[in-house]
Amino acid sequence: MKKYLLQIAGIERQLPFIDISADMAYASFVVISDTKLVSAVAPLLAEKISDCDMIVTAEAKGIALAYEISRLMGLERFVVARKSVKSYMKDPVSIPVRSITTTSQQHLYLDRNDIDSIKGKKICLLDDVVSTGESLCALEALVTKAGGNIVSKACILAEGNAADRKDLIFLQKLPLFHKTAEGEYEVIE
Repeated sequence: MKKYLLQIAGIERQLPFIDISADMAYASFVVISDTKLVSAVAPLLAEKISDCDMIVTAEAKGIALAYEISRLMGLERFVVARKSVKSYMKDPVSIPVRSITTTSQQHLYLDRNDIDSIKGKKICLLDDVVSTGESLCALEALVTKAGGNIVSKACILAEGNAADRKDLIFLQKLPLFHKTAEGEYEVIE
């Protein structure tokens, strides 16, 4: 395989492989600018998400999805945990995070306005793909620190072992891949 063919919600996408190590790779799924795909998967996820007051996602790939699901669920707003402190942020709180798609440790931040809007609310954590779960874990810690009550965790794709999680709502499993000596990629079962 040179690219992975993803078929989801009646849509096909060719995903390029990104090497994690000399013999392992993942298929790169970037949904933030894919209007057609977001429009197709959002209603399917919205149906599965339990009753919540607000969607919280991490910057950046989940933003379009959080918007569309919030709109479909009739929610007034959603919250984005930022990856840097912005000049408008008052009293930001942060949590460190490291994910499979980043090369170094990052932080997630919420400001006072976001904290006030989350406190005491039923929250659905949302991401595009969950793989190791590190990003979702950091988002959970941040929302808990802000006083939110996490009632569900959702994503479009659960990658590798994340598909075995019982606390995760997702539409489809995305495999990880073994890179062969010939430079081809095979699904890790």
